[in-house]
Amino acid sequence: MRVKMECVTAGRFFGPSSSRLSNPRRRRIVLNRKNGLSAHNLCSSSKFKIQAQTHLSSEVGIAKQGSLTDFGVQEFVWPSPTDEIPFWKKGFPSWDANLEVPSEVKKDSKLMHIIHVTAEMAPIAKVGGLGDVVTGLARACLSRGHRVDIMLPFYECIQREQIDDLTLITTYNSYHDGKWIPTHAYSSTVSGIPVIFIEPSHQFFKGQHVYGGSYNELEAYLFFSRACLEWMQVTGTQPDIIHVHEWQTAALPLLYWDMYHYLSLQKPRIVLTIHNMEHYGECRQEQLNMCGLDGSLYATFDKAVDDRTVGHNPERLSLLKGGIVYSNAVVTVSPTYLKETLCSGWLSSTLIRHRDKYLGIVNGIDTAMWNPSTDVFLPSKFHAQNSEGKKLCKYYVQRGLGLASGNHVPDTALKVPLVVCITRLVAQKGLHLIIHAIKQVEELGGQMVILGKAPDSRVESEFEGLANSHNQGPSIRILLMYSEELSHLLYAAADFMLVPSMYEPCGLAQMIGMRYGAVPIVRKTGGLADTVFDMDDEPNHEMANGFVFEGIDEGSLYRALGRAFACYRNKPDEWNGIVKKVMAVDNSWNNTAGKYIEIYESVRA
Repeated sequence: MRVKMECVTAGRFFGPSSSRLSNPRRRRIVLNRKNGLSAHNLCSSSKFKIQAQTHLSSEVGIAKQGSLTDFGVQEFVWPSPTDEIPFWKKGFPSWDANLEVPSEVKKDSKLMHIIHVTAEMAPIAKVGGLGDVVTGLARACLSRGHRVDIMLPFYECIQREQIDDLTLITTYNSYHDGKWIPTHAYSSTVSGIPVIFIEPSHQFFKGQHVYGGSYNELEAYLFFSRACLEWMQVTGTQPDIIHVHEWQTAALPLLYWDMYHYLSLQKPRIVLTIHNMEHYGECRQEQLNMCGLDGSLYATFDKAVDDRTVGHNPERLSLLKGGIVYSNAVVTVSPTYLKETLCSGWLSSTLIRHRDKYLGIVNGIDTAMWNPSTDVFLPSKFHAQNSEGKKLCKYYVQRGLGLASGNHVPDTALKVPLVVCITRLVAQKGLHLIIHAIKQVEELGGQMVILGKAPDSRVESEFEGLANSHNQGPSIRILLMYSEELSHLLYAAADFMLVPSMYEPCGLAQMIGMRYGAVPIVRKTGGLADTVFDMDDEPNHEMANGFVFEGIDEGSLYRALGRAFACYRNKPDEWNGIVKKVMAVDNSWNNTAGKYIEIYESVRA
């Protein structure tokens, strides 16, 4: 990679072996400022641009076989825990992901206009997997020839430098609590995807985070749901499909069929995706009144009454239940999670009644955003046909986190199995098993890195105590934060990706980990059961791609870790074959998007 910088950065991050990328096209790359490192932190100019000439090659990243010492690692400037700027906050470039859309994707014959109405979108408004799913599915449908827009609240916290071609296109009024609120609609492009931002003139969506502002979130998303439909009406926009996501936009189907369909919107049909049944969108009748609907009309068993509150005073509504009832199709994010939600939970009776329109589709991953052969956050690129560059990524992270010092022989550090767990620190994710894993990995002579935030202050305190106990030691690092850049580096460094969830509607970490050559260790539930198959399951040996356990106890986890470590240490040839195999697994959105297209076709007017 011949790199011409318009300003000088402190130190050098990219080694010579990170030069070969698989994409033959020339691309413009601009600085990613998401973590607060603006360009003026790195150079005197407010502009920081890199012109990168990429070359098609059979070799990507470090292509030599052999030990890390063969790679010319002395030419790297290695990170250290004592660096003034942590290695994951340095001036990484970012690429236009739209350029990575595979040109060989076959275009669909019957094209549609699809509008996603969502509370999150990666990378600009991402809290969890919802943002990744919306962006990945939208890009996949675009690549198949469909017209796609994403409608998103214009959160105050969105960094405008991540938005291209931001243009005010419409100012109109939308209803809230007896008043018509002046509202701006902006067109823009984010990662190559058309986005329409909705910005009300009052206090909604203010604050430094996507969620947790000083406003009532339920009322804000009720307003947003109606404002999206109002925009479609005033502009005459009639998409084939309005695809809504989670409880935040689940009121839109009610508003559409009981209001806007009787006005001017005749063409659209509604698809709802439920990403996590844990969040129901509890709503008082008077809150639903604020968006112009009569809340009392929905307080019935066959519409939106929250079954858990029947007989209580007052009874509540569930926006998610109403969305299920009123949508033309309802999708959840894996077949196993579909079965689990039909068998348990208070919404199961509603889902059973609407079983004929309820489907399970495993999420994909965005293979433009998550691609070790082009990932600009990595010190060395690699791919399924040649994964040697992964070794350098692992040693780079070990050095940067203090898991290997400059006195270590690189090959010695590389022999230590590295387990990574990237997760929200909530009960769903199996917190007690993550804590057990810390002890067990140490006992087995491995290393472990946990990256995640805890929304509950009690959980945060518990993990802060664990961090204080372990972070100065030789084997465990607990990083209580979220960093997109560091997550890319950890996926590339990991030998194992640990996902011990109590329940998991789909899960992306295990699929992203496989893409980067990290073998998953998972508990058998939800989407984990649909994407990871045990190495010791002889009848399914062809599908085997990880280590699976079923119990929720410490012993079940320990046995899975023991089997995984034994394979890593005692069967090097088999291990290398597993790494190559998991990297070749196709969990791309293109496969999943085809299933969504079939659903869109089945309900379109």
